[in-house]
Amino acid sequence: MKYRILATCSFGLEAIVKKEAISLGFENIEVFDARIYFDGDDADLAKANLWLRCADRVYIVVDEFVALTFEELFQGVKKIDWKDYIGRNTAFPVTGDSVISQLGSVRDVQKISKKAIV
Repeated sequence: MKYRILATCSFGLEAIVKKEAISLGFENIEVFDARIYFDGDDADLAKANLWLRCADRVYIVVDEFVALTFEELFQGVKKIDWKDYIGRNTAFPVTGDSVISQLGSVRDVQKISKKAIV
């Protein structure tokens, strides 16, 4: 299975993380502020977690959408087929971060996302 993978990093380290990703053979690398995206499979996901030394976290991108309001956020999160990722009786924490967002309250983004998933 192919994934779109996101590796976050501190501002200013994007070029270094990109070099690491290139040396690991990842494809379709895109660089943005404090993060890089690339394509990969299960093996690449494991490799990224083990060998991207300058990245903070490695995530699988489940979906991406523009949300300018909390209602748009709720509807966007709700439309994702979460049963593919979370079991019916599974506890799941929702954590968040905000980079250049109109939805500035990370706590509200987390609460609304959790409500939409449930």
